[in-house]
Amino acid sequence: MANIEAGVGGKVLALSGGVGGAKLCRGLAARLAVEQLTIVANTGDDFDYWDLRICPDLDSVMYALADLNDEQRGWGLRDETWRTLIAMRRLGGDEWFQIGDQDLATHILRTQLLRADQSLSAVTKQITAGLGIKHILLPMSEQSVATKVNTDQGWLDFQQYFVRDQCQPEVRELHFEGADDAQLNPQVHSLLMDEGLAAIVVCPSNPFVSIDPILSLSGCRRLLMEAAAPVIAVSPIIAGRAVKGPAAKMMRELNMPATAFAVAEYYGDLLDGYVLDEADAHYAEDIEALGIKVCVAPTLMTDLSSKIALADAVLGFAASYST
Repeated sequence: MANIEAGVGGKVLALSGGVGGAKLCRGLAARLAVEQLTIVANTGDDFDYWDLRICPDLDSVMYALADLNDEQRGWGLRDETWRTLIAMRRLGGDEWFQIGDQDLATHILRTQLLRADQSLSAVTKQITAGLGIKHILLPMSEQSVATKVNTDQGWLDFQQYFVRDQCQPEVRELHFEGADDAQLNPQVHSLLMDEGLAAIVVCPSNPFVSIDPILSLSGCRRLLMEAAAPVIAVSPIIAGRAVKGPAAKMMRELNMPATAFAVAEYYGDLLDGYVLDEADAHYAEDIEALGIKVCVAPTLMTDLSSKIALADAVLGFAASYST
């Protein structure tokens, strides 16, 4: 059992999107025992491609937890090959979403199991077990929610905007199709009512397309705010820039300054605490004026040691709420 000297002793729930969230989850998994950590991933990015069910954020977290992710590319599996994609191109098939040969196996198995009427939670449990992952990873909901992006080119499915069009269209608004009818994963609902829950961590993921789909589920935001554990977010913005992805560009297009302060203000009363990068320490006083406690720490995660260091900072910050 991994443990920490100055961190939380109870259970931790992490809300994650893709790359940035997956990095922090890898650090948390290095510091928390299996029975302590539950990760819930956004599934608003999920879609069907080549008649297969693709779950990009679940996969990013899975591959990171298994230390199989491609750190250089930022997504997918390390040592990937592309023979299937090349063959599809030769046949004139659709190829704008890149699926590697190893990654393809994940999508095929997931699709087979879903078509056999297994839940996405059960399917994810089987795949994570196959990858040797012990910690619990859950989809935000068993029902389908689809992120739609209204742009200067009209409404687009999220992966069309994000991958096919490389985030170039200007974003005007977002909609989470199906969120009104979808339910928060029952296992997450139970954990939020658990007296042993010591911290809720909002990972450094895109607030609009990674975290908001989770918060849009019926009752989720209320449950988070009513939970006894502090809700602590890690800023996805460092010195006005997103480490990866379109978060900063989206903020500007949605008429928000691309700053760590603006993210804290956006989450608002959901948060009890906020972790700022050292480059943004000058925002600390303004954020605390919002009623949100602040922790300043290095938040750029470039290797396993920096992921663990940030996890230590977050867990130590969370532990300060119980002292």
